[in-house]
Amino acid sequence: MTIEQRLEKVERELSRLESHSRGLTERGVVRAAHFIVEDEKERPRAVLNVNEEGPGLTLWDENGTPRAELRVTKDGPRLGLFDENAKPCAGLELTKHGPALILAGENGKAHAGLSVTRDEPGLILFDENGKPRAGLVLTKHGSNLSLYDENEKQRAGLVVTKDGPRLGLLDERGKMTWSAP
Repeated sequence: MTIEQRLEKVERELSRLESHSRGLTERGVVRAAHFIVEDEKERPRAVLNVNEEGPGLTLWDENGTPRAELRVTKDGPRLGLFDENAKPCAGLELTKHGPALILAGENGKAHAGLSVTRDEPGLILFDENGKPRAGLVLTKHGSNLSLYDENEKQRAGLVVTKDGPRLGLLDERGKMTWSAP
């Protein structure tokens, strides 16, 4: 092998090593376990990674606060939105039971939930402690409105089916105290 051939071989090898040191393969594919995108002040603004929950993308604001996260878990995809204090504000997920949207209040606890399970849409309203207080479900048999007390016990219900409406009031033990018709 001539010196020129050796030099050409070394230059090819050096070029290949430089590509690999930048995370590039010979086909131009970037491979890594963790990507961080920084702004001009070298602050992380986006992270693409895989953790124990699954692959995800997290986005930070200019103050270094996480504001959005998209992740695919074993239960399905999930999108979370956070306020300026990193408290959860909204979540959208898709599980084996169907899609769900959760909206939180200033305390980060759920205040409203909208879901579709087995082609049955439902709406749940929560109090400031995250306890369900009202629920509305539409089924193939009709609609159902349930009202709950602070102990999460159903205290009133209104059901409308093909046979007509039915209203009921329940005591704290769940026993019917009044109904019509």
